[in-house]
Amino acid sequence: MKKQHVLGIDIGGTGIKAAVVDIRQGTLLESPVYVATPQPSNPQAILTAIRKIIDDLGWEDGVGCGFPGIIVNGRVYLVNNLGSEWEGVDFKQEWKRYITNEVSMVNDADAAALAEMHLGAGRRFNKTGGGVVITLTLGTGIGSGIFVDGYLMPNTELGLLEFEGNMAEKTVATVVKEREDLSWQGWSSRLNRYLHALETYFSPNLFIIGGGISESSEKFFPLLTLKTEIRAAQLGNQAGIIGAAFHYSIQVDPKFG
Repeated sequence: MKKQHVLGIDIGGTGIKAAVVDIRQGTLLESPVYVATPQPSNPQAILTAIRKIIDDLGWEDGVGCGFPGIIVNGRVYLVNNLGSEWEGVDFKQEWKRYITNEVSMVNDADAAALAEMHLGAGRRFNKTGGGVVITLTLGTGIGSGIFVDGYLMPNTELGLLEFEGNMAEKTVATVVKEREDLSWQGWSSRLNRYLHALETYFSPNLFIIGGGISESSEKFFPLLTLKTEIRAAQLGNQAGIIGAAFHYSIQVDPKFG
């Protein structure tokens, strides 16, 4: 099997995480390396930071990179957390200016969804006839990844949907619960209404809820009144790294996916 070990990198607005992943097992070979996202977080600064991580690890093989923005034909669009200098950048071309390793790139929420579908909570649905699976990562915003019959629908931004007169992530994200000091009941009521809206739009077979709050799923899952099955993400905060590495592997060897 080609490329069993791949370096996965998860770029975030506050930090960059990286680890070598065994993509057959869905496990990290060591604890993730973490560095603060440079400020300003323009392409030169980010890629220089990534090059240092790669050099420090002595990694000479492929890299899968999860990126917090919409990726269309290798170009970056709609970047919420890294600044306007990324808009329209050809990521691979810019990467080659700083780094010699081969790379693939994928939206960070799509990376987490890839990991959960192939190696985590969505495995049973990752097949022809598996239906619609929506992965939501709740944190400072809402990241989303949609699979249909085992195929990724890239670059969905369900957190940006209008919901009760506002952008959904401005009302439902975990940070809102903390900022407004909402009770589990109060926050879960909002989440419940949002998920019911997504049920109406997409008729999913499964919701997977990720982000740090998924570790407390027993506190709010019982408060939800959905027809759709709902599961907590299994891979936790490692999902982005694992999914980015997995994405690289299936670019190199599509039969693996």
